[in-house]
Amino acid sequence: MRHVIPSCSALLFFGLLSSQVSAQSSLPDRIDKAISQKADYPKQAAGRSSDAEFLRRVYLDFTGIIPSTDEARAFFKDPSPNKRRELIDRLLASPGYARHMQNVFDVLFMERRPDKAVKKAEWRQYLHDSAAANKPYDVLVRELLSADGADPRMRSPARFFLDRNGDAHVLTKDISRLFLGMNLHCAQCHDHPIVAAYRQEHYYGIYAFLNRSFVFVDKAKKMSVFAEKAEGEVSFQSVFVPKVTKNTGPRLPEGAPIAEPKLDKGKEYVVAPAKGNRPIPKYSRRAQLAGQLTASERFQRTAANRLWYLMLGRGMVHPVDFDHPANPPSHPELLDLLTRDFAARKFDIKSFFREIALSQTYQRSSELPKNVKELPENSFALGLLKPLSPEQMAWSMMQATGLLDSERKAQGKKPNEQALFAKLANNEAPFVSLFGSQAGEPADLGFQATLDQTLFLANGALVRGWLAPRAGNLTDRLSKLKDAGPLAEELYLSVLTRYPTSEEQKEVADFLIRHTADRVAALQELTWALLASAEFRFNH
Repeated sequence: MRHVIPSCSALLFFGLLSSQVSAQSSLPDRIDKAISQKADYPKQAAGRSSDAEFLRRVYLDFTGIIPSTDEARAFFKDPSPNKRRELIDRLLASPGYARHMQNVFDVLFMERRPDKAVKKAEWRQYLHDSAAANKPYDVLVRELLSADGADPRMRSPARFFLDRNGDAHVLTKDISRLFLGMNLHCAQCHDHPIVAAYRQEHYYGIYAFLNRSFVFVDKAKKMSVFAEKAEGEVSFQSVFVPKVTKNTGPRLPEGAPIAEPKLDKGKEYVVAPAKGNRPIPKYSRRAQLAGQLTASERFQRTAANRLWYLMLGRGMVHPVDFDHPANPPSHPELLDLLTRDFAARKFDIKSFFREIALSQTYQRSSELPKNVKELPENSFALGLLKPLSPEQMAWSMMQATGLLDSERKAQGKKPNEQALFAKLANNEAPFVSLFGSQAGEPADLGFQATLDQTLFLANGALVRGWLAPRAGNLTDRLSKLKDAGPLAEELYLSVLTRYPTSEEQKEVADFLIRHTADRVAALQELTWALLASAEFRFNH
């Protein structure tokens, strides 16, 4: 065979091309390299997840619902070496992604608060449309922190302010926690007693953006809007040093003070305060907040850490709202890298998620390697168990029991997915009530099982109703399978997105033999047992 030695110019061209491709596609490799720097990582890290683990994990993370049996079988049989990459791209482009992110951002931003000034349906549609359009994260946050509800086109994002009653203290705590990774709750009355880096001046610097704002009820239009006065300064005292008064203007923690224009007395307003009039100041402090915050490095770092948390089940800074020097990130170089990368890709959430999902770190198994008894969670050396959110559990149970399939069948030859999900949306409510966090509380407080949850799964009429035989649902499909082997396979694929082991197949066969008198009831019990299992309750 004749070997051709390429010219220097060709080598240079291919070298540049290679470096460009590497620069465009190297983030997963850089993630893995940074994670693997820990001592003994190669010996202790879990292996690559099985196709079953990966399939269930990526479906739940990107669509909020487990795959159907047909989707699972197709993926398992696909011989392509690129099938994981192709699946990631397909799910990110699917309608399920927008539906899921609507839930994720609703819970993140509003923490299950009830409707007040803005209808929840309109708010959720705004989030859905934002996710479907892949709205950059910084743009989304700027809209939340800018909207006052007066413009009908931007009424929905004003829910962030209005449904917190415009309370400047509540908003200060939530904005600092959600967007700056700083839980300043204990810094309102004094410097934080535990976190030396959180000072009272940080709290009131953010508060000063908001203290002039209030909820104004426009009686003519019969709606509430967020209004603002032109006056109102901020002073504060520590309860430990009550005789020392400090003043502050609006400023972000570690940021420079904002220069404010000096307006002549009597000329501070575009629309002056008057009975029945919403005041509009010439200079708005609150209008400065969105731009200042989203341009800050702390916002970018918090955003990267929070999105990593959504994918991996733990932040590099953990808890995600306690970012301070005494609680350093587990992998500081990687967090810096992701912070820069997320900003460089202009806060493209889908693109960022895709790169994380392509990494070996995301695709590791949740099973400990042999001879390894324990791994610290912050090593990211194995897939962490993540409890399903109430929304994920509701839709995954509807998928597993075949409710979605039976409803599609009832729609006829041209099923409408949008209509299908709209029809079944009310089924979320009981799950949110039992498995969700309390209104106004963060959703990431950890897994807590309760007796009410157990009773709901064991005896609840809703789930039991889904198990009743109905054309196209799981019980109906199982009842048509006479042999225990195919039946066990259909059962386990439907509920747990994996094939049963030989031992599990035997258990199914033995159980059915013992309950031949009422086979349908036995099939329902088998399904219920898997639905109520810890394996179903967690994403592996």
